[in-house]
Amino acid sequence: MSVTRKDVEYIAELARLKFKDEELENFTHQLNEILNYVEKLNELNTENVQPLSHPVENTNVFREDKLAESISTDEALKNAPSSTEEFFKVPKVINQD
Repeated sequence: MSVTRKDVEYIAELARLKFKDEELENFTHQLNEILNYVEKLNELNTENVQPLSHPVENTNVFREDKLAESISTDEALKNAPSSTEEFFKVPKVINQD
């Protein structure tokens, strides 16, 4: 399969792109090179190769969840510039105009 200049013009039209004649020729040549490379890949014997869902086989790298003590509400709020009994107070950032 090869790409013609008319194919490239059609693809450019679908993408709403405008190209100069020189660029159209260049894209035609580049797309044909890509297709030739894919054809070479199709020549490889992949009969006994298992399909992969991902090229790198990793196992779970997450740490184990461990229950630990947290700081108290008073301790968390002690350095806050403004707070209520249980929450941080912050300036309003959304205007409702």
